[in-house]
Amino acid sequence: MDFDIPQDIQDYLDELDRFIDDVIMPLQRADDNDRFFDHRREHARTDWDNGGLPRHEWEELLAKARKLADDAGHLRYAWPKEMGGKGGSQLAMAIIREHLAAKGLGLFNDLQTEHSIVGNNPFILMFKEFATNEQYDRYADALLNGKMRTGFGLTEPNHGSDATWMETRAIRQDKDGKPGWLINGEKMWTTGMHVATHVMCFTRTSGNDGDAKGITCFIVPADAPGVKVEEYLWTFNMPTDHPRVSFTNVWIPEDSYWGQIDHGLGIGQSFVHQNRIRQAASSLGAAQFCINESVRYARERKPFGKALAENQAIQWPLVELQTQCEMLRLLIRKTAWQMDHMEHKEIEKTISDKVSMCNYWGNRLVCEAADRAMQVHGGIGYSRHKPFEHIYRHHRRYRITEGSEEIQMRKVAAYLFGYLGPKRADPFFKELNEAEKAAKGDYVQPIPAHHNASRP
Repeated sequence: MDFDIPQDIQDYLDELDRFIDDVIMPLQRADDNDRFFDHRREHARTDWDNGGLPRHEWEELLAKARKLADDAGHLRYAWPKEMGGKGGSQLAMAIIREHLAAKGLGLFNDLQTEHSIVGNNPFILMFKEFATNEQYDRYADALLNGKMRTGFGLTEPNHGSDATWMETRAIRQDKDGKPGWLINGEKMWTTGMHVATHVMCFTRTSGNDGDAKGITCFIVPADAPGVKVEEYLWTFNMPTDHPRVSFTNVWIPEDSYWGQIDHGLGIGQSFVHQNRIRQAASSLGAAQFCINESVRYARERKPFGKALAENQAIQWPLVELQTQCEMLRLLIRKTAWQMDHMEHKEIEKTISDKVSMCNYWGNRLVCEAADRAMQVHGGIGYSRHKPFEHIYRHHRRYRITEGSEEIQMRKVAAYLFGYLGPKRADPFFKELNEAEKAAKGDYVQPIPAHHNASRP
């Protein structure tokens, strides 16, 4: 086995570094745009008098960077070739996202907003895999040209991880002689509604609470009558664009959905597998950044006349974190490679547990690394003059929103103990599952896809 980064990916990393130095950093340094990344970053980004939404200047700067990246052929790197991209692999994206996150804060890659010169847009592959030919003809041009920006409405005020128990309902109803659907319910953390043109609204269209079948993903215009942003939720990680959205008697035409009626949960699962492995890679990169900065500081800082790095109390916690980074890096790259070598819809059946392992451990690791970096740096580490508090605040979110740690571990346990995944076909586990089915009347329900907040 060859564990080196493939040469074509390494060459691309070098190309990205040159693009950052030659194009992106000059934009960041112009017009005091550094204020969005130094100790002033939270105030510079947040419109405190407008519900805590991102300031227009901040979002305009991100848009300029994305335009430059798109013109250079980087932004759509991961998109399928037939949709205008370069067909970048999951392995390549994992390596790229780790590489960029390990550079720290900058306009080239802002994890707080899911902005990057190499875009992470799971909606594109989701659309490719699940849209019908008719839906593709209707939406593809707007989606590929950035004219269609979608919020992701899965989580609800009373239902987070238990997504299959959602209360939002859609019933068939004609209007002016045209068949359609009437939607009523509420969604939480529907990120990006202040700029979204549409909402992916997951609703129950049949079945009972807890059933995986019976959920449909509707594409609802954000300005449709009855769609209302009730409030933007102020978070640990400001600015916020995560609202609670209500749907009151929202009528949409019959064909306003992606995929198939009653089979929308698979779309959510498609989203989370791509997003979780890439988020794990970003968390790994950010953790590595915190460790690297701590090592440099410990070598340079000389309290009591000797380098801080000579103290084992400083060395050993960083050694443990570095060891975990090395092990996690191998698991992420192996899992991403496996994802590249199977059908997209097969991932859930065979290696979903590995994706969960990467994600929950990566998000936990970066929080520990940021906390340790604060400790090593002392008072200045606690201040906003260092980026560690920013990294901690952002990544602490992903221990909840990208499928909570508990949900991720539950998925791993289901595979480990043969309730789901390849082991389920093993005669030993199959016999036990059949016995439990006879005793309880049903299997343990498959673990639902879960995603609290996403980018448009």
